[in-house]
Amino acid sequence: MANRPTAPHLQIWKWGPHMLVSILHRVTGDGLALVGLAVLLWWLGAMAGGPASYATFAEVMTSPIGYVVLVGLSWAFFSHLTSGLRHFVLDIGAGYELDINKTWSIAAPIIGIALTVAFWAIILLK
Repeated sequence: MANRPTAPHLQIWKWGPHMLVSILHRVTGDGLALVGLAVLLWWLGAMAGGPASYATFAEVMTSPIGYVVLVGLSWAFFSHLTSGLRHFVLDIGAGYELDINKTWSIAAPIIGIALTVAFWAIILLK
């Protein structure tokens, strides 16, 4: 048998914030695609279904569970956006220095949370 190098796996790599943000980017993208699409299709169907259908949709989305879904979707959007911008900067060849990469890996989810709080503060305080 040839003496080939082994592929890196989780026992070899040391966990860091950059790995967490990369995984979070994938999870938030999937959540936006699945849950966001379901809410969007329900909203469009409710609008096409008439006032009674839309009233049911509005009642569910303004319930506590509806707000949890909407806040979760907006958090997923802003978190995915900030980590996507981080990935974009990495794709152009910048930000690979260890300190800078770690700083932006920690900042991306925090900025996503801050943007979500600001977004909902604007909506609820108007």
